[in-house]
Amino acid sequence: MGNRANPAFAAGAVAVPVLALAYVLVNGTVQQHTYVHVMAGVLWTGIDLFMAAVLGPVIGGLDVDARADIFQRFTPKMTFLMPVLALVTIVGGITLALRLDYFPNADPWLALMNLAIVVPALGLIGYQFRAFGDRRWQAVFAVATVASVAYLAVTLPEFAMTSTVIAVSLGIVVVLSVLGFGVLMPGEVLMYREMTSAEPDTRRIADIGMRNAKLAGIQGVFQLSIIFVMVYLRWGGF
Repeated sequence: MGNRANPAFAAGAVAVPVLALAYVLVNGTVQQHTYVHVMAGVLWTGIDLFMAAVLGPVIGGLDVDARADIFQRFTPKMTFLMPVLALVTIVGGITLALRLDYFPNADPWLALMNLAIVVPALGLIGYQFRAFGDRRWQAVFAVATVASVAYLAVTLPEFAMTSTVIAVSLGIVVVLSVLGFGVLMPGEVLMYREMTSAEPDTRRIADIGMRNAKLAGIQGVFQLSIIFVMVYLRWGGF
């Protein structure tokens, strides 16, 4: 997939955001930390909204073969870029909230968020790949579920209410993460597998691509919602 995406693009799409996040977590100022979080979020949100509002309708007006051709060029790049932007935005936002003392009683809430993301996302991945009977998927699902439940069990005695704004933000992050990592990213992998098969099914590629473009619009709405919540957190108080 890296070759189809262009190796330089794939490496840059992963390395630049991750290195920027690593720097601000270790040595960066609050301003630099905020910049990395906001810029990753702006790119993530902007690309999703562009896909839903502009690219999706344009591609939707093309015939099946033309749609499939566009998605074959477009999907490999998105597979590298979007998950990294999502991770950097989410991790950057949570660590920034902790750094600014906006996130009281964080550990049990993070454990709850982790469980609410991991189990549904892995379930959706298993469903899309028809992997429920695959021992490898079963092993991954079992280990991830047990680890997530154990993390929650360890932190639950310390549970106390965090701020309402933070709780709402975490809920939106759960929706975005499950949709992104459980539906959109597996869809891109399924398209890639179809592209590289002996007899690619252009209808299937086009259908999954259009589904992902529409779902990107739903993600965009939730991303705009969390921007509103973040502005309230920063300037409206708790």
